[in-house]
Amino acid sequence: MTDREKRRLPEAEPFPYEDIVDLPHPVSRRHVQMPLRSRAAQFAPFAALTGYDEAIEETARRTEAAMEEDLERSSDPEVFGA
Repeated sequence: MTDREKRRLPEAEPFPYEDIVDLPHPVSRRHVQMPLRSRAAQFAPFAALTGYDEAIEETARRTEAAMEEDLERSSDPEVFGA
């Protein structure tokens, strides 16, 4: 059964790469096949922006400290002359 038959395409409809779709997968004679675990590591997430997470955390820390300071100041009776 050809690939075209598997897809049940009408014969009149052109199928791209029809001349190579049923060829066997090429295997290198020079290089050993890479293990699946190593291949998967190539596509693992990585830190594209080095230090970005730390910068966000530092900004959040500073913002929280400033908010706490403002809250303390606003609850201080001397600030509003109460």
